Amino acid sequence: MGAPETPDVMSEEGRALLTDREREIISGEADVSDNYEYKTRSIVRNRIRKRLGDDVEFLEEYFPEVADLVVEEVCEDAESE
Repeated sequence: MGAPETPDVMSEEGRALLTDREREIISGEADVSDNYEYKTRSIVRNRIRKRLGDDVEFLEEYFPEVADLVVEEVCEDAESE
């Protein structure tokens, strides 16, 4: 027996940095307490601080074309600001 499907929770591609629910909470679209929003923001912040660099290094070693896409996307967005 597999896990129940939740088609509206996440797209087929999954997530990059944020889940759909995290996006709703951080944008203010979700009706959650201030504490829950703070906790969600903290989780996302820690994920970036603690895991993003490791993931990029991993991709550089094992999947370099995707590592290039990550750098391209992040740098492109930074340049347009």
